[in-house]
Amino acid sequence: MAKSKPRVKAPRKASAGDVMEIKTLISHPMETGLRKGKDGNKIPRRIINKFEASYNGRPVFSAALEPSISANPYFSFHVKADVSGTLEFKWTDDNGDVYTAKKKLKVA
Repeated sequence: MAKSKPRVKAPRKASAGDVMEIKTLISHPMETGLRKGKDGNKIPRRIINKFEASYNGRPVFSAALEPSISANPYFSFHVKADVSGTLEFKWTDDNGDVYTAKKKLKVA
């Protein structure tokens, strides 16, 4: 399986009170467990089942995912900028593998 790669698009700078759009995408095959491989056996389920985003350690967005989600899950959400800090993102799959990304934000 290819290595999962998270990508995040977030502003580097914002004014206090601005509402920012955050966009995330992770490359992940999202195997549902319903397909059969060339050998005729079912391919084990392996999906991103949880996504969490935090701003300076405070949760701002989360999602629980089910097998019907597409490969390479994409999320877009809004966060209000209040102080400079770090946006952190975490994706977890069925195998317990965790993929993370961070973005610094400067608020003027």
